[in-house]
Amino acid sequence: MQGSLPPEAQEKLEELQDLQETAQKVAAQKESAESTLNDAQTALDALDDIDEDTVMYREVGELLVETEYDEAYESLQDRVDTLEIRVEQLNKQESRVQEQFESLQQELQQMLQGGAGGGPMGPGGAGGA
Repeated sequence: MQGSLPPEAQEKLEELQDLQETAQKVAAQKESAESTLNDAQTALDALDDIDEDTVMYREVGELLVETEYDEAYESLQDRVDTLEIRVEQLNKQESRVQEQFESLQQELQQMLQGGAGGGPMGPGGAGGA
């Protein structure tokens, strides 16, 4: 079906497919960052309920190493802050990719409806590929 598209439409379709792949990658990265952020926030919240004199350990590779309360709290707080920034960046990136995708999709539809004579094949070809 793609072989019957004009070269300009074929190029736009390929750009759409690339943007779709990018959107999927960004969504996966965002999901991972959100999951890690939730874990770090849960651990940070748990520290609020722990006595500061309690012996604590942190994971370093395959080892558990004793750590101080303040050090653990500071480390977790830094991690939460960093992850919040990362999730915010990924949200912005996801929005930009979505806007580009929608804009490109409209261009392709106009191209197919306008000069290419693609007719009913246009939306089905663009959405199904």
